Amino acid sequence: MIPVAVVVFALIALLIAWDIAIDYRAGTDLVHLISESAVMLLALAGAVALTWQLRSSRQLARQLTVDLVAARREAAQFREEAQTSLRGLGEAIDRQFERWKLTAAEREVALLLLKGLSHKEVASVRSTSESTIRQQAQAIYRKSGLRSRSELSAFFLEDLLLPSAER
Repeated sequence: MIPVAVVVFALIALLIAWDIAIDYRAGTDLVHLISESAVMLLALAGAVALTWQLRSSRQLARQLTVDLVAARREAAQFREEAQTSLRGLGEAIDRQFERWKLTAAEREVALLLLKGLSHKEVASVRSTSESTIRQQAQAIYRKSGLRSRSELSAFFLEDLLLPSAER
């Protein structure tokens, strides 16, 4: 499909060419004809430039689509391969929460904190106040013997992130 701007530039160039032909027959001076010719060439150059940019953009869009499909396929493959491990990790996290004697609310808050949500976001998800979430987070840290969200994350993720040779 030809974009409207290209058609407009081409029509402008065509109209200017028609005007140049009429002016030439009428005996208009050479300077006027040259200036109108320059405007016509600029309009044609605009049409060509827009066409070139459109082709480049379409080519880039096609490549990005191919890349996106490949990335989605790779992500799906990773999820499929990691599903068993992730299920096991989830169960292990649950068992650790039980050992720490976290309440159901504290477990939910701890999971949301592990997922990277801020206190404000956790409060929104749980339909409670941010101060309640801060108190629950403090209870989680106290019961677990950890001092912060980063220590909580590190507790569960540290051994997962070792290079393959160290596992």
